[in-house]
Amino acid sequence: MRSSRANLRGIALIEALVGIMIFAFGVLGLVGLQASMTKAQTGSKFRADASNLSSELLGVMWSDKPGSLGNYTTASCAAYARCKDWSDKVGKTLPSATTTVVVNAATGEVDITINWTQAGEGQHRYQTSAMVQL
Repeated sequence: MRSSRANLRGIALIEALVGIMIFAFGVLGLVGLQASMTKAQTGSKFRADASNLSSELLGVMWSDKPGSLGNYTTASCAAYARCKDWSDKVGKTLPSATTTVVVNAATGEVDITINWTQAGEGQHRYQTSAMVQL
């Protein structure tokens, strides 16, 4: 009887250590899941911001005076206050953002492309096209 008790003395300690190890792996899995979710949420926010910013520029174009559509092209944007304000806002909202705006003043066709670089994920792009009649 005595020898069987001596063999079973450490089993409770081993069971406790195995339980702690399983719990630790579970916590590590949850931390990894949270990091992944945070990264996906950040990317989603940047895409939503790019969409809102391009819609904002289209709204600014629609509200501008007739004949000013050509001032929104990438080449002349820095010289036109309304376009420069929008471009500065894009730079503040999205990391390493660049914009390209192509306007066909004759037809009113507008193409807006916003590029940004998200840390650890590389280059992203949002592109939209619309018709603006002034």
